[in-house]
Amino acid sequence: MTTAIATTHPSQSWLLLVLRLRTFVALILVLAYFSVMAPNFLTAANAVIVSKHVALNAFLAIGMTFVIITGGIDLSVGSIVGLCAMVAGWLVLNGVDTGLGWTVWFNTWEIVGITLLVGIAVGFINGLLITRLNVAPFIATLGTLYIARGAALLSSDGRTFPNLGGTEEFGTASFPFIGSGSVLGLPVMIWLLVGVALGAHYVSRRTPLGRHIYAVGGNERGAALSGVKVDRVKLFVYMFSGFCAGLVGIIIASQLQAAHPATGETFELNAIAAAVLGGTSMSGGRGRIFGTIIGAFVIGILGDGLIMMGVSSFWQTVIKGVVIVLAVVIDQAQSRLQARVALAQEAAASR
Repeated sequence: MTTAIATTHPSQSWLLLVLRLRTFVALILVLAYFSVMAPNFLTAANAVIVSKHVALNAFLAIGMTFVIITGGIDLSVGSIVGLCAMVAGWLVLNGVDTGLGWTVWFNTWEIVGITLLVGIAVGFINGLLITRLNVAPFIATLGTLYIARGAALLSSDGRTFPNLGGTEEFGTASFPFIGSGSVLGLPVMIWLLVGVALGAHYVSRRTPLGRHIYAVGGNERGAALSGVKVDRVKLFVYMFSGFCAGLVGIIIASQLQAAHPATGETFELNAIAAAVLGGTSMSGGRGRIFGTIIGAFVIGILGDGLIMMGVSSFWQTVIKGVVIVLAVVIDQAQSRLQARVALAQEAAASR
């Protein structure tokens, strides 16, 4: 099969290979550029800082990848980050007032569990709106974007929850460790990212659920006729996206030891950019977790490199927008080229 493609369309075959490896090419180019233009860019200290920034976007991008593969979109992840950060901050500072004259306090890991459940719950609501009420994913998640952000603002009347260092008395002294601690010389959030990425990769490539996710994105009606529980698959991907957003909210609140309701604003744009740049097709049915991770590195390195060069934040926004548009254009070009190569393949096989 490969021989037929290479013999019939050698230039197209090479171009298709380059398009498939575009994320690696982009990563090498931005690393080379900033290593020259910003001499301190490749230092060990800066590498740790960049990896932390990349990790936050990568968590969201992994969840977004599953959503986009099914043909959907999740605009609410940034607001879920803010809401979950506020939930974690509230529980650390105030506990839960029972109204009976006493307060329930939770330890760090209970707070983590409750906060993640909040993120999953918002994702579940997104899934219900899309599967049960047939609301378009763009509209459904746009609505929950505003609802979650409003809930975050209402939780503190727009104020910050400060001093989230926790206390030994209530078992929350370890809360800052999640965002600022290190294990074997690497930040905890990097270990968490490795775990989430490996788990997501395993699900996408080694389980029936993963095959169903791709099937729904490739041909939803065909998947349904073949026995795939389409609604359950969609519920899962939006709940998983909410889980990833909740994890980011916890990490940010822990890292800053403070929670602000505006946390996570525009995070969804970087997540979409990382997923698309990593090869996830906006039309659904195609995408890889490791490609998304590399896309997150490209976006993170691009952002931090521009800051080190003193580029205006306004121009940074413009450049990120250009990157998103180019990523989608290249993805469409790849899809058209793959279709032409497939036709050439069939023609060669029928001779």
